[in-house]
Amino acid sequence: MTVLICRDLPVGALDAVLCRYRISVIGVADGKEIPGSYWGGSEAGLVGEAVFVRADTPVHSALHEAGHLVCMTPDRRRSLNRDAGGDYEEENGVCYLQILLADHVRGMCRTRMMRDMDAWGYSFRFGSAAGWFHDDAEDARLWLLRQGLINEYDQPTWRLRGEYAATAGLRKAAGGRL
Repeated sequence: MTVLICRDLPVGALDAVLCRYRISVIGVADGKEIPGSYWGGSEAGLVGEAVFVRADTPVHSALHEAGHLVCMTPDRRRSLNRDAGGDYEEENGVCYLQILLADHVRGMCRTRMMRDMDAWGYSFRFGSAAGWFHDDAEDARLWLLRQGLINEYDQPTWRLRGEYAATAGLRKAAGGRL
């Protein structure tokens, strides 16, 4: 099975989702090296608050790298160039979030995302992304909830990590009126 690539999506489909996080999607010409790509080849790249993609970039790669931007601390975002870093909990949160985000991208869905993750070679204890997501990812879900990145209904809050704490502080200072 081949994975869904950016050229297979409707024009602007990634931008429409990632702009909600103020993440820029920057297209790279065919055959050119993708700036900030950790894996090289057609894999998405990260520099600052931008995700770099080519037409042949797998959609799962673009959403995974965008998930890193959402899940990393503000300090790491400010100096980001290629290596998202992060710990085990954050990486799991990124994988969970990319599955949720797939439902918001025209031309993609979470079922396709999980199949593409398997085809690319993501490895999970349960043998598949779907097995992990449905039976073993509660820790990733709770991490995203604690960070304010999803709500109790598994919907993205469209905030970057660190924005939730700031909003909660403002809400408390305003007596809960925000």
